[in-house]
Amino acid sequence: MLEDLMTTRRTFMASAAAAGAAGVLPAMLRAEAGGTAIRPFKVAIPRAEVDGMKRRIADTRWADAQPAPDDGQGVRRQTIEPLLRYWGGAYDWRKIEARLNALPMFITEIDGLDIHFIHVRSRHDHALPMILTHGWPGSVLEFLKVIGPLTDPTAHGGKAEDAFHLVIPSIPGFGFSARPTTIGWGSDRTARAWATLMRRLGYAKYVSQGGDCGSVISQRMALQKVPGLLAIHLNMPAVVPADIARTLAAGDPAPATLTPKERGAFDQLAAFYRDNAGYAIEMNTRPQTIGYALVDSPVALAAWMYEKIAQWVYANGDPLRVLTRDEILDDISLYWLTRTGASAARIYWEDHSNNFNARGVIDLPVAVSVFPGEIFRAPRSWAERAYTDLFYFNEARGGGHFAAWEQPAIFADEVRAAFRSIR
Repeated sequence: MLEDLMTTRRTFMASAAAAGAAGVLPAMLRAEAGGTAIRPFKVAIPRAEVDGMKRRIADTRWADAQPAPDDGQGVRRQTIEPLLRYWGGAYDWRKIEARLNALPMFITEIDGLDIHFIHVRSRHDHALPMILTHGWPGSVLEFLKVIGPLTDPTAHGGKAEDAFHLVIPSIPGFGFSARPTTIGWGSDRTARAWATLMRRLGYAKYVSQGGDCGSVISQRMALQKVPGLLAIHLNMPAVVPADIARTLAAGDPAPATLTPKERGAFDQLAAFYRDNAGYAIEMNTRPQTIGYALVDSPVALAAWMYEKIAQWVYANGDPLRVLTRDEILDDISLYWLTRTGASAARIYWEDHSNNFNARGVIDLPVAVSVFPGEIFRAPRSWAERAYTDLFYFNEARGGGHFAAWEQPAIFADEVRAAFRSIR
């Protein structure tokens, strides 16, 4: 552990020197200087903000416990109240703040917006640069457990030739990136911003990885053929063919021509749209309306996020089987303390699209890892229709929608294997 921290410290100092840094700027959400400079960043949430969060939790006016015997009406009070009482009591935000501040973090302005990112360079020669993009209701915290395995594989059971330089940005409107004040910051614009970021960091050739919103952004980068992008890796591919998408939208039965794996994916999607897509409809159409609750009430924010975390991890409905209480609350706290509940929801409105459906044929090299607990398990046949250069496809042995967060070792193995032929 000490060795990892010292390596991180040395990497941070080297990166800061390369960026021409004069020192760390003590800002809560952004560094003070502007322009295209790359400025070091530290998290420093004022104590009053943390105390205010806990005070609001203590003052919660709880909804009645639902009469339904299961979670068919939403998150059960019996489930979430103990978690949130811990949040308002013994939970310590400063632990994750210190963990973040041990990493080299930066802010840079792109297209008029401050973008926050973690940048960890490998000590291994010939490491492959990679940009990792999170989704909703996730954040850069999803990737903390894979930074070591991917940048320093020899210390984590891998080989030096599998090393990566990592860039892990916060999507605009999420975490410590600025909240857009004008419309237009959807996945297309973010994809262009990521290309600018990688170029600004000096990476002429690189790869991109993402799930959820990160999958969409990675695919938009590929569709735009942004300069320097060699290939992408997805753990939530958008591969549903147009004819299948229309059938699902109409609520019609599955076509008889589907293969068993295609039929399994169809049934998963049909169940998702029937039972669990209400949040997406709200954020696609009225993110501002739900946003008032997400920014004003920590319990509303927690319930909105926890429901999807619990449903999407591969843990039979109990996320505490694969994530700790603190890990879940760190992510929720990040949204609360940066006041990004509404701004993060707006990316759904900006894209106003279904993240599962194929959007044009991608001919850049694409790798796909299908995790067993994903919202739907994409069949290879659909992936081959959406991606003309599908150079890697594998069904992982464990993990769900938040693959890197849930199963960092499996995720790291998948990314290493996927990009091995690209180096």
